[in-house]
Amino acid sequence: MEECAIDGLIITHLPNIRYLTGFSGTSGVMALLRQESVLCSDFRYRTQAHEEVGDVARIEIAPNDLWERLFTVLGEYAGIGAMGFESHVLTNEQRLRMERQAPQIRLAPVVGLVERHREQKDPDEIAAVRAAAVLAGDALEAVLPTVSVGQRESDVAARLELELRARGSEWHPFPTIVASGPRTALPHARTSQRPISKGEWLLLDFGAQVGGYCADVTRTVVVGATADEQQRTIYDLVREAQLGAREHIRSGMTGREADALAREIIHARGFGDAFGHSLGHGLGLEVHEGPRLSRVNDKPLPLNAVVTIEPGIYLEGWGGVRIEDDVHLSTDGAVVLSDGRAELKELT
Repeated sequence: MEECAIDGLIITHLPNIRYLTGFSGTSGVMALLRQESVLCSDFRYRTQAHEEVGDVARIEIAPNDLWERLFTVLGEYAGIGAMGFESHVLTNEQRLRMERQAPQIRLAPVVGLVERHREQKDPDEIAAVRAAAVLAGDALEAVLPTVSVGQRESDVAARLELELRARGSEWHPFPTIVASGPRTALPHARTSQRPISKGEWLLLDFGAQVGGYCADVTRTVVVGATADEQQRTIYDLVREAQLGAREHIRSGMTGREADALAREIIHARGFGDAFGHSLGHGLGLEVHEGPRLSRVNDKPLPLNAVVTIEPGIYLEGWGGVRIEDDVHLSTDGAVVLSDGRAELKELT
């Protein structure tokens, strides 16, 4: 806050509020001041806020309007001349309202003040991601033996989501992707009613959530037959790139350098244009957060970051392969938190 010349920070991004206070409700606005922190919520979360937050922050339950209550409370603190706000989250309408309610306070847009701290995980956070990743792997292992030719993508997704919930996942961090055949060439395909045919790719991209922290795993398998020569060639290349990145990624290297660990392997075999997304992203209270493992990120990866490693090759009309695992960048190098099972599975 001193770097930004502000006396406090208004926080509206719910994952940031949870990170700072433990509050997991869906209605909240927070002021992080030099004196103390103030969390405003509504009647629905009166009990929950006190249970989750404790004495970490002053809790205010607004009878009507959270913003009105927040600025009423801020009037009790002396020396507040400037307040930062999360300009990447707050709407323009909310900013105009703040200006009307507190014209005496100078509002300063800031970006990523809380997020930069969230990139570096503590042991409890890492343990939560690991628990979610293990849960996700167990759910997949329960589902794969039940997959057969003729089932719809949606049938497989429903069983996978059931297994995730049955094993304790709090929710799905993102819509489960189950894609088959040529639809596996869509990196973010929506699960459809398409039946799975014999010898096709089946790509499953899914997550779990434990203690608010997310896991993100992708596996690509062949259904009803053994892999043909082209399938095996593409799969082995993606696997080589993924294992190479897992082995050599380290904190301190830039996101660009990490991305290159897999990209150079794929490019050298002539498939560079078929790997269009970045190598990975940070994991935590959000399934996509910093740091980014991408060609445009020249910032160093922090120690104790948790990231995904997910190279892929996508060929329109034929299909695609992606292998994704969750990795902790520890002092001893990369530690895989998910099951790391990158071998090709043929569900015959």
